[in-house]
Amino acid sequence: MILVVLAGLCILSVPLAGGRLARLADLRLRALWLAPAALAAQVVIVNIAPGGNRAVHEAIHIGTYALLGGFLWLNRGVAGAKIIALGALLNTAAIVTNSGVMPAAVAAQRLAGLTEGRGFHNSAAVAHPHLLWLGDIIPVPGPLPNVLSVGDCITFAGMLVLLHRTCRPRTAGRALAQVENVL
Repeated sequence: MILVVLAGLCILSVPLAGGRLARLADLRLRALWLAPAALAAQVVIVNIAPGGNRAVHEAIHIGTYALLGGFLWLNRGVAGAKIIALGALLNTAAIVTNSGVMPAAVAAQRLAGLTEGRGFHNSAAVAHPHLLWLGDIIPVPGPLPNVLSVGDCITFAGMLVLLHRTCRPRTAGRALAQVENVL
């Protein structure tokens, strides 16, 4: 849930910086269905049907990152997409090397106030984690406790670049283009 709040804050930052969210309509994204399909699959395996065959859930979890990777590759020319892709790649590396689960640091979970219940968790403490430094190691305590990864932070930075480059005032865009032409 904290990821949704962070995404909302990224979006809210656009009008606060003088940008216009309506400019997002000008984005021409290819295979747009891939990103919502990946998100929907993650919601199903984590929130709607966390029980069942663990290997199937792990395979689906990895598959969602393949869908996101395809979407990002097809849209790599969009401002911020390469930064978002780097964050997703780091998360994918941690997930794939831990058999379909993002490894979470037990201390980070404890500091955030999280406890693991039954069923599949896309992020969980793993007995012998690989690449834990890429896992969920950043605790976020409070009303929406969570743990974040370095990849998550990079992804949100890329999202900010995408939003602010796409939605910036036209005068700022012209001024930036003039500066780039001089350089």
